[in-house]
Amino acid sequence: MKQKALVICPGRGTYNSTELGYFGTHHAARGDLAAMLDALRREQGQITISDLDKAEKYAPSVHMTGDNASLLIYACALADFAAIDPEIYNVVAVTGNSMGWYLALACAGVLDFEGGARLVNTMGGMMNSHGKGGQIVWPIVDTDWRVDPEKVSLANDLLAEAESNPDIAVHISIRLGGMIVFAADEPGLKWLQERLPKDDRFPMRLVHHAAFHSPLLDHIVPMAREANPSGDFGVGRVPVIDGLGKVWSPKAFNPDAIYDYTLGAQLNRSYDFTRAVQVSAREFAPDKIIVLGPGTTLGAPTAQALIAAGWRGLSGKTDFQARQASDPILLSMGIAEQRALVTG
Repeated sequence: MKQKALVICPGRGTYNSTELGYFGTHHAARGDLAAMLDALRREQGQITISDLDKAEKYAPSVHMTGDNASLLIYACALADFAAIDPEIYNVVAVTGNSMGWYLALACAGVLDFEGGARLVNTMGGMMNSHGKGGQIVWPIVDTDWRVDPEKVSLANDLLAEAESNPDIAVHISIRLGGMIVFAADEPGLKWLQERLPKDDRFPMRLVHHAAFHSPLLDHIVPMAREANPSGDFGVGRVPVIDGLGKVWSPKAFNPDAIYDYTLGAQLNRSYDFTRAVQVSAREFAPDKIIVLGPGTTLGAPTAQALIAAGWRGLSGKTDFQARQASDPILLSMGIAEQRALVTG
């Protein structure tokens, strides 16, 4: 009997130096996909996906910018999705983090491959050219990945304080499992870095990231709608869960409505990845959760979201790791051993 699989699509920041060559390594036989994306890039006068993936050296100033990273991640993730063994898994739902929403739309059939590529490439370039502010990541869990009420309270207090300060703009960009991603303008970013408790990694400012999923990008909405046709959006083949935790079931919605969300609230309001994962797991009861590549950074936030919900009795990092060692419930395609279980 096939296993039910929930698929999770990655967002920006998942193609790093260790992922250089990811597409060529895992999808050398999918030259058709690469050729299609390369043609799109050439039409726009952009460096091709193939050239980015085959570069001799990873260059953050090139590989991490939105206009380049976005479609490169799309190529890797969509090819990974196509590589899931259909004899083993029945994909029952798809969700994603941030930019991963666009990828989820393509995996779910709301957009076809070319339509998804156009959306991702257009929005990546637009955010790179017109994005404002930035993002800072800060954890709200303890060492066992359980939510720390004191950290949550501190984050809420800072948001309330920032709201009363007319000199700064600070918002929650993404609820990312065990982390909060703040979106802020430059004065707000400086203020957060001074006020948030520090350790060896956090608070961490994300390089080449604008203040995604916040009112600081209100100006992007009309630009995005003008640049992306609503006609690319269809009714889908697989349920897809958005950043509000809403389930869009195939043929049960108007394509104009999902277009309005994608180029509306998805851009300038908080994205709740935690809720998207929890709703997906609860509503579709998957046997396995598959995180598409490139990279492995989305695995921990996914597990943390499941722990916070007590899904299948998960109580913490130690418990989760023990289950992963005996019979993994979370399969990251960026990890060779787990990838083999997905591709058959």
